[in-house]
Amino acid sequence: MDDMKGRFFEYIDGLRPGLTEMADEIFDNPETGYSERRASALLASYLSDAGFSVEFGEGGLETAFRAVYDHGPGGPSIGLLCEYDAIEGLGHACAHHIQGPAMAGAAAAVKELLRGKPYRLVVYGTPAEETGGGKIDMLEHGSFKDIDVALMCHGSPTTTTDVRCLAMSSFRVSFRGVNSHAAICPEAGRSALDAVLLACQGVEFLREHVEDGTRMHYTILDSGGPENVVPQDASARFALRSYDRYSLDSAIDRFKKIIEGAACMTETTYAIHEERRFDSKIPVLSLNDILMKNASLVKAPCIRPPREHTGSTDFGNVMYVVPGSCIRIAFVPEGTPSHSQAYLDAGKSPQAHDAVVMAAKIMAATVFDLVCGEGVMARVKCEFASKKNAVGSSRDAGDGSAAVS
Repeated sequence: MDDMKGRFFEYIDGLRPGLTEMADEIFDNPETGYSERRASALLASYLSDAGFSVEFGEGGLETAFRAVYDHGPGGPSIGLLCEYDAIEGLGHACAHHIQGPAMAGAAAAVKELLRGKPYRLVVYGTPAEETGGGKIDMLEHGSFKDIDVALMCHGSPTTTTDVRCLAMSSFRVSFRGVNSHAAICPEAGRSALDAVLLACQGVEFLREHVEDGTRMHYTILDSGGPENVVPQDASARFALRSYDRYSLDSAIDRFKKIIEGAACMTETTYAIHEERRFDSKIPVLSLNDILMKNASLVKAPCIRPPREHTGSTDFGNVMYVVPGSCIRIAFVPEGTPSHSQAYLDAGKSPQAHDAVVMAAKIMAATVFDLVCGEGVMARVKCEFASKKNAVGSSRDAGDGSAAVS
């Protein structure tokens, strides 16, 4: 087995100049969510030249693509997912420029060298992780149903995997009242801003009565006008998070009662619009272990234990419906925060180039394990099914204990 992986690694070393050049080009031309035309075209062209069948507009998104290589019928279908959107005003300060070239290199190596067993490789280009959660749109349009497992990579201060991520729902809440002169006839007014402030205060009181790990944030978007007018309209955005979607939905029910109560107290009306819904992932620790063993095999830097808690990501939605994992590859000093100038400054460093190549090697070796390892894919799917069933059982019981780890 290690001999085959060694062939993968040697092949990917030969791809290094092209992969790092592609990463640099994406880095030098940052594109924000849903407008990543140059990056997606560059990756799709590379995969097409490597012998993959490529289609654009996957999941109804212009800059999403699906690249497929079939090696005989009846084998497992492995999904390699990559992001390529930049942060508005900050460029590739989250290292998304590393992902696509790494996945393309891994896919090319597997397609060229892996023989003897049937399999399918599906490379998904997934836009707008930073801004809109493009994978959520893609899921709603039927993407990812053709894969048995989903793999990702990400630049990081350490080489590790994740266990849990925060489910999140964000809401825009608008209140409408009656405006009037605040000095001459305040009794005629019904303040939408008062309703917003009461709603925010209600969320503060709710914090004491939610499960551990639940987070709630808010900001006022529109306070309604000058101080001498009772404001007719005001709005705010609220985000609620939890490591378990069931617990989060329970908190959301209570949050909506706060909004209703704030409107009742101020004699205003309200409207709630849910903007995005990120799910908590179902962690598959056996898949994490495979990735980390291959990270050790390529001598990836700064290897650390899995991260128990992370933020919200649209990959969580994918991992809620299919087994998945993301390997994080160290390329900045440990402790460096993402979305920072330090991340940006390191984007074309030798360490970033090494991360592209190491991630490609880890992905290729992991695909090999899943396709050729005796019972490996079955164990991954069994663990996922067991944990997903446990979540469903907890929900049916109504005990709020659906978190898995």
